[in-house]
Amino acid sequence: MGEILVGTCSWTDRALVGSGWYPAGRRDAEGRLRHYAERFPVVEVDASYYALPSERNSRLWAERTPDGFVFDVKAFSLLTGHPTREAVMPGGLPADHRDPAVLDEVWARFVAGIEPLRRAGRLGSVLFQFPPWFRPGERAEAFLHECAERTRGWPVAVEFRHPSWWQPGRAEATGALLARYGMAAVAVDMTQALPSSVPPVTPVTSPQLSVVRFHGRSTAWGTGSKEDRFRYGYGEEELAEWLPRVRRLAERTEQVHVLFNNCCGDAAVRAAECMTRLLDGDPPTAAPRVPRARSAPASTPSPGPRPTPARSSSSSRSQGGAG
Repeated sequence: MGEILVGTCSWTDRALVGSGWYPAGRRDAEGRLRHYAERFPVVEVDASYYALPSERNSRLWAERTPDGFVFDVKAFSLLTGHPTREAVMPGGLPADHRDPAVLDEVWARFVAGIEPLRRAGRLGSVLFQFPPWFRPGERAEAFLHECAERTRGWPVAVEFRHPSWWQPGRAEATGALLARYGMAAVAVDMTQALPSSVPPVTPVTSPQLSVVRFHGRSTAWGTGSKEDRFRYGYGEEELAEWLPRVRRLAERTEQVHVLFNNCCGDAAVRAAECMTRLLDGDPPTAAPRVPRARSAPASTPSPGPRPTPARSSSSSRSQGGAG
């Protein structure tokens, strides 16, 4: 049985910082990360999508977190074919992912930026989250091949945002493609009410890692603001639906990362805490359901500190967890 690590897709999100989850005296950059790492064993670095990560920050993150804590780093937007602002490009380079010289330089800087995490054993994975227009086909497969060549030896996870990758008739080929490169498939939880909804499939394509990302189930996914898309409070019964799926993943991989991306207020950390309790065998409570369209109010008081990080007791690090 592999290890199950539960966390969130950011620890610096403005809505979380403003929610009151971080206690007084621990609201600076160092205090926030230390507080988070005392409660969860994994976190996703979302900022690296918007700007290239720096070696200094990666070094500080490694120094401020305990042994066993890992960071899943989201690939910079240019490296996944997303629109990228010129202002965040290094050295005045154009934001053109089709220019080989630009790509070489950006890749070199991205690699250097996360190297301190890798050296310290804190790199959980590099997440390649491809845009909704990234459809199956020869061009997409060539792009994946290039990513695989440039990340050889890294732990890599891939999230497709176009549903056709995992629809019946295509899912088996998608899984085989990722397995060929040793890339972990990312399973997602999101609303299933939209044409763009990605089905909640859980393929295993790497023996080392599986990743599940919970985006919330807002029907504003394709049209609303960031707050509209991710404003969602998971109920325990909804999280309980995933328990057998997550445990099956853990039976086939060394480590499973369960990450909550419903980043509105403290909704993600609350969901991560709840998922941890459920994985540890606590039965769902009879508490009132949280409104599905909104997270808990920012003024909700936070409970006392958890005595141990959110690491499922259904597995142990001695059973071969990677990282």
